[in-house]
Amino acid sequence: MSESVTAAILVIGDEILSGRTKDKNIGHIAEYVGALGIDLREVRVVPDEEDEIVAALNALRARYTYVFTTGGIGPTHDDITADSVAKALGRTIDVDPRAVALMRERYAEGELNAARLRMARIPEGAELIENPISKAPGFMVENVIVMAGVPSIMQAMLDAVAPRLRTGARMSVETLDAGGLAEGAYAEALGALAAEHPGVSIGSYPSFTGAGFRNQIVLRGRDPAAVAAAAEAARVLLARLTSDTAPL
Repeated sequence: MSESVTAAILVIGDEILSGRTKDKNIGHIAEYVGALGIDLREVRVVPDEEDEIVAALNALRARYTYVFTTGGIGPTHDDITADSVAKALGRTIDVDPRAVALMRERYAEGELNAARLRMARIPEGAELIENPISKAPGFMVENVIVMAGVPSIMQAMLDAVAPRLRTGARMSVETLDAGGLAEGAYAEALGALAAEHPGVSIGSYPSFTGAGFRNQIVLRGRDPAAVAAAAEAARVLLARLTSDTAPL
């Protein structure tokens, strides 16, 4: 069986915590890395404060295979992610000639001012992550992957760094429609079914749409045969409950 490869996301920015900016990156990263066989296990959001970033980053990078950070690598005074990452990893940081060369593809000599050069500050020993949209790169150092907060740029950076990542066994997923059955009608039986299939994660997810109330049962695991067996047992359960509750 393939090794387990895990990840966390560290979202950096006062604007996220204030609600001014609505995060659009977490879901994209979760789906993207999940398709690679990387299991996203944790997400944290921290303010633009060095001590908070360093503490969170050190906790996460010790626990997971990869940590993806988003936000805080722009040209303004509160963009302190690169410096905070360098501090957390005990590395020096300075303007990187490789990053400057990339940025010169967009900025003329007089336009590459001190503020913009902040985006070329890269920790010692880091690999650059290409940014085809605005040229200022992200970077990967040890198991930390530092990306922009702007969704389109983050997505381009994720595409660029993905080939460098270790991958694990991909998840097998089965989704069953429980129709209008309320969770309370099958919660106890579903819990027993989950106990009988310990290698499969089983969840129940209600929703309200224009068509009314619906429930779905989602089964996930890295062993396709185990997922299929649990899904069949869940189908039998749903069929029995539907029959029991059907009008005479």
